[in-house]
Amino acid sequence: MCITYNNLWDKIKEECGVFGIYSRNNLEVARLTYYALYALQHRGQESAGIAVNNNGTISYHKDMGLVHDVFNKESIEKLIGKTAIGHVRYSTTGDSRIENSQPMVVQYKKGQMALAHNGNLVNAGEIRKGMEEDGVLFQSTIDSEVFANLISRYRKSNENIEDCIAKIMDIIKGSYTLIILTPKKLVGVRDKNGIRPLCIGKIKDSYVLSSESCALDAIGAEFVRDVNPGEIVVLSEYGIKSVQTNTPQKASVCLFEYIYFARPDSIIDGASVHQSRLEAGRILAREQPMDADLVIGVPDSGLTAAIGYSKESGIPYGQGLIKNRYVGRTFIQPEQNQREMFVKIKLNAMKNIISNKRIVMIDDSIVRGTTSNWIVKLLKDSGAKEVHMKVSSPPVRYPCFFGMDFPSRNQLAAACNTVEEIKKMVGADSLGYISLEGIKKTPVGSKCEFCSACFDGKYPIEVPESGDKFSCG
Repeated sequence: MCITYNNLWDKIKEECGVFGIYSRNNLEVARLTYYALYALQHRGQESAGIAVNNNGTISYHKDMGLVHDVFNKESIEKLIGKTAIGHVRYSTTGDSRIENSQPMVVQYKKGQMALAHNGNLVNAGEIRKGMEEDGVLFQSTIDSEVFANLISRYRKSNENIEDCIAKIMDIIKGSYTLIILTPKKLVGVRDKNGIRPLCIGKIKDSYVLSSESCALDAIGAEFVRDVNPGEIVVLSEYGIKSVQTNTPQKASVCLFEYIYFARPDSIIDGASVHQSRLEAGRILAREQPMDADLVIGVPDSGLTAAIGYSKESGIPYGQGLIKNRYVGRTFIQPEQNQREMFVKIKLNAMKNIISNKRIVMIDDSIVRGTTSNWIVKLLKDSGAKEVHMKVSSPPVRYPCFFGMDFPSRNQLAAACNTVEEIKKMVGADSLGYISLEGIKKTPVGSKCEFCSACFDGKYPIEVPESGDKFSCG
């Protein structure tokens, strides 16, 4: 039996990555999309796919696995056209199986359509149930198919697809960035709260859409701007068109984009991810000072925060943990008594660096606490005199309904445990978190407000009640 290593590794899983390109310069759109998906691989490692439109006919290739597993030279060369969309997936809604891989390609009244989605709809189940009662058939278990069916339904009474999508955005609730490929257009959509990121780039006279700006860099595209919350962007032979729908007063970008999800070389809504993590480390050092010999980070997203902590505190920074970058997305499940072996395969300690030292270990988050316990034990078994764990995000106390993989509070160590109790759980000599006020200061230059619901329970939109009914009693 194989499972995703994050089930053992106990980290917040990535979401999905989307990309789209409309060529007006005879660009090799499939090849550029392939390179872009490589740059977005960190956002999803379960499946990958590309769909290409060639004069109204959409062809596609998708499968389970990493980008380099799914595509080869032959499969890319078969994808011919002037517009393309791509997707890398981690399942937040629906099982990890080929039927749920994206882009989703469907046939409807106006022809073929392909759709790629990042995020999570909180009312997808309710909408789906109503559709099924009306006789609508679903071929997958993902909420993205709800989008496709709504477009098919509302497109009949709307002259163009952007008007259709604007009406659908008043119905659906949740987080989403959406890229839609039609016979004549490429459409990008960002949810009204702006929870998930989407940006626009340009290559000569051709435009691209991407979850993160790092994919633009990978293909030599110039960053143009971020898509605004509630904005619909239409790319066609006429250029670029923007339709701005009504939005809430405050946008609510997911803070975990800066803490963990996004690549450090990305810029999201005006704020550098790298700079945000560096600032988190600096603030953490001021809020959680320590007398120690060495600062180390847990690879990968804990490293930049550790450098910030070191610079602010004056404690030397060192590479105390080495990550095995050749462990695949899936891993043979070990027996219960072999789980420490898994950690040693994934991470190893630099004994000559940490031996007999008081260590400040920076990590980006604690979800369930099991991984933190294993890493602390690894460091102490490798000779560390003390291990003081400092976390560059506040305690995760509430479930996420917008694309992260903890939909219930009973999975969260901080839901019912004090910091002191979690410290004992993970085996650290001390434990400290950055404050909520502190983490909100880290995306320096951001043009948006933030969703911090997993920390404070204040959701930007109405969510299901099930997560709030959990009792610690």
